[in-house]
Amino acid sequence: MFMKPSKRILAFIVLLVITGFFIADYTKAPEKKRLQPVEASIPDRFVYLDEIIPDAEYDIRYAGDNNFVGRPIDGYLAPKAIATDQVAMALRNVQEELKQQGLGIKVYDAYRPQRAVDDLVQWARDANDTKMKAEYYPNIDKSELFNQGYLAYKSGHSRGSTVDVSIVNLKTKNEIDMGGQFDLLDPISQHDSPLITEEQRQNRNFLRSVMEKHGFIAYYKEWWHYTINNEPYPGEYFDFPIL
Repeated sequence: MFMKPSKRILAFIVLLVITGFFIADYTKAPEKKRLQPVEASIPDRFVYLDEIIPDAEYDIRYAGDNNFVGRPIDGYLAPKAIATDQVAMALRNVQEELKQQGLGIKVYDAYRPQRAVDDLVQWARDANDTKMKAEYYPNIDKSELFNQGYLAYKSGHSRGSTVDVSIVNLKTKNEIDMGGQFDLLDPISQHDSPLITEEQRQNRNFLRSVMEKHGFIAYYKEWWHYTINNEPYPGEYFDFPIL
């Protein structure tokens, strides 16, 4: 004979069902969320040079060990060159002119975060760290690099207006002879140094003439160093990292 369950039994059964439902919902694996890529955020009017001039050569020294400090510089989290759009357009015009002669531009540095400049200041104060002296500043005491104009507490690079460049042969990718490597902090790096050959002088003058034709101003102590004329941020120094 079938007997109807009591109200207590029915209530207990309902409680078991509800409890089981919540336990199952709580313990089931959470749904995996799709991670969104993190994009580098740069200020207005700044661009990545390789997006504007993809056929240029890039050797961003401060992102690695091959520089006068001998290690990556603070703020250079990727070997990328960033500059204002004004610099990028002018440098693209330089590239197009050089290509007509089988040559191209090579970029060693462009925008430099203020934190990188501060890092160089701290490095210069450490008299014991001279591991790159023989290669990059053989004839100058590192304590004099600021006084002699090779380093600065504020740099046009941090305004996005300055680039360090050379010229390469498009076929071989070899740099033409400039009479000294990039960032050689030495009197021989001056544009009109008497220590270079006539061919080296002509190469430097050629780079200078093309850069000046397209709106850049040369720095007399460093043959590779150029700042755009009428820069968009003349009094502002940026500190966003290079990603």
